[in-house]
Amino acid sequence: MNEIELAPDLLSVVVARTLAEEHVADIVETLNEQDSATIAHILQELPFERAVEVLDQPELADAAEALALLPEDRAGAFLTAMSADRAADVFQDFDDETRQRLSARLDRQTRTDLGKLLAYPEHSAGSIMTTEFVSVPSTWTVQQTLDYIRRVERSRETVYAIYVLDPATKKLVRAVSLRRLISGDPAAPVESVVPAHKPITVTPEVDREDVARLITKYDLLSVPVVDAEDRIIGIVTFDDVIDAMIAETTEDVQKLGGMEALDEPYNEIGFLAMIRKRAGWLSILLLGEMLTASAMQFFQTELEKAIVLTLFIPLIMSSGGNSGSQATSLIIRALALREITLKDWWRVILRELPSGLVLGSILGAIGIVRIALWQWLGFYDYGPHWMLIAATVGGALIGIVTFGSMMGSMLPFLLKRAGFDPASASAPLVATLVDVTGLVIYFGVAALILSGTLL
Repeated sequence: MNEIELAPDLLSVVVARTLAEEHVADIVETLNEQDSATIAHILQELPFERAVEVLDQPELADAAEALALLPEDRAGAFLTAMSADRAADVFQDFDDETRQRLSARLDRQTRTDLGKLLAYPEHSAGSIMTTEFVSVPSTWTVQQTLDYIRRVERSRETVYAIYVLDPATKKLVRAVSLRRLISGDPAAPVESVVPAHKPITVTPEVDREDVARLITKYDLLSVPVVDAEDRIIGIVTFDDVIDAMIAETTEDVQKLGGMEALDEPYNEIGFLAMIRKRAGWLSILLLGEMLTASAMQFFQTELEKAIVLTLFIPLIMSSGGNSGSQATSLIIRALALREITLKDWWRVILRELPSGLVLGSILGAIGIVRIALWQWLGFYDYGPHWMLIAATVGGALIGIVTFGSMMGSMLPFLLKRAGFDPASASAPLVATLVDVTGLVIYFGVAALILSGTLL
């Protein structure tokens, strides 16, 4: 994207002055309703620090496009002033030409920080950490530390904690909360107000979901990221984790719906891109459903002899798919939260097998009662062998719901073992697989019970 000439715009000046008095979240919401050029005009007219505060919000959808339209010196100043992790996210959204053009406008430290952050894997702690934190040597006093915080506060994204380093090796030795520091004796060494336990740390390669679990487990506001020699290289704050988890959850939900995850907001993704994201999985599911047609063709003779069996095919197929989808959703969530691991597959089998039998028995009983009521009340005549038909439907539901529960619970394990995202075991995929086997179970039970009567 090429830089454009942003001439003074009276409307943008008025809007910028009005927005400057609003909460930053409201400013972002307003800007997200504008096009990139309008956002660029308003950002240029906002007070510099206010504009940086707006650009630091992950919710600002077109930040990269707007910055690319600004004069290079202005865009470079914004990127330099932004928090390092947010600047890295925006920088990643630039095209190659814009990235090279604006990189020359950054100071050496900012370029170095961005290069390090962009080098980490996408879903790692390193990719969402910020390099703006407060660290002091263990030889300092509480007063020295507080004075230092006052001097550097504006250049740090957050000051949830102060990290105490070994003055010789620069290794992280302790972490102290700002609250505890303020309440300490100003003349006392900073180590005197530091908790006795070692700080909770992660390495930059750790998955961001694991970071979220640590923050939840230990009730933290931030987690330091350390290298192989225990030197702190950044911190992951709870708000960055929340943003990352929202993105992760959105991706998982979309996959569970039977489609590729969208990499843009729904209202902004192009029509052809939306088709590509959805058509692939729909085609795969269609091919799977073709197996259902093949199964029905295989049992064509049985269907011709007992046409009444076709009345219950939708009921049978949907029940199996529903039970499988339930089990899949439970297991995917349990795997994501680390409530279970791959080695617990046999525990899941021992739990899902009786669950499937009980659930299938409940649905089977409902199916039998429904057929009996319709027969007795005269809503439909299933013929002289209606009791055998009811037994067939009831027995098939027990088998299909049990099989669906087993299939739905094991598929995420198989995908995870193969290196795929368990969320790919979407509800439509499980339902399609269970549909095919459900028909086989249904007609197998029918052949066993109805042999010599209808078959």
